Amino acid sequence: MGLISAASTIFDAGSMSAGFGGSMTFIKKLTASSSANLSFVDGSGGVVLDSTFKEYLFTFKNIHPATDNVDFTFNVSIDSGSNYNVAKTTTAFHAFMGGYGNEALAYYAAADLAQGTGTQKFQGFAISNENSSGLSATMSLFNPGSSTFVKHFNLRCSSLSNGESYASDTFIGGYANTTSAVDAIQFKMSSGNIDAGDICLYGIA
Repeated sequence: MGLISAASTIFDAGSMSAGFGGSMTFIKKLTASSSANLSFVDGSGGVVLDSTFKEYLFTFKNIHPATDNVDFTFNVSIDSGSNYNVAKTTTAFHAFMGGYGNEALAYYAAADLAQGTGTQKFQGFAISNENSSGLSATMSLFNPGSSTFVKHFNLRCSSLSNGESYASDTFIGGYANTTSAVDAIQFKMSSGNIDAGDICLYGIA
């Protein structure tokens, strides 16, 4: 029995009809090992980050810093990674629970950028280099190959910070304020290296 909506068949015999839904294409995986940064540059090392897809999804697994009390961050480039300094405007909120009995769901001004060209942080609280601390996250970057519109992005990050003092879930949304194509993105710690962790890039059709 099929599923029909507005006179269009969506599912029939367990299969999705053509034109409905999309597919996720794996593009590249980078693994940190005391790395200064992990960068995805269109056309380099098999990376696709252009108008091939209208959405790109990054997944971050067990990102761990080499240096104590730092932030995980990103920035984007419009010149194939020669400069990572595109102006960004963002907003953030997080839900957190502290090891000392304090918890809240709150706007997080410290993660906001207002036309800032510096890096955008991921998490609500700095993460330590203890093995009990780190983060995992997902991030979507929309239509980076456009030469007409600004480049929207959003991310969600789950982190355990400061030697288990705070567990937080952080949500950040915003845009890179450029109508030039974004063709590279770089992830790094605010200080020191990325000790370990994987970042995978997918294209969403």
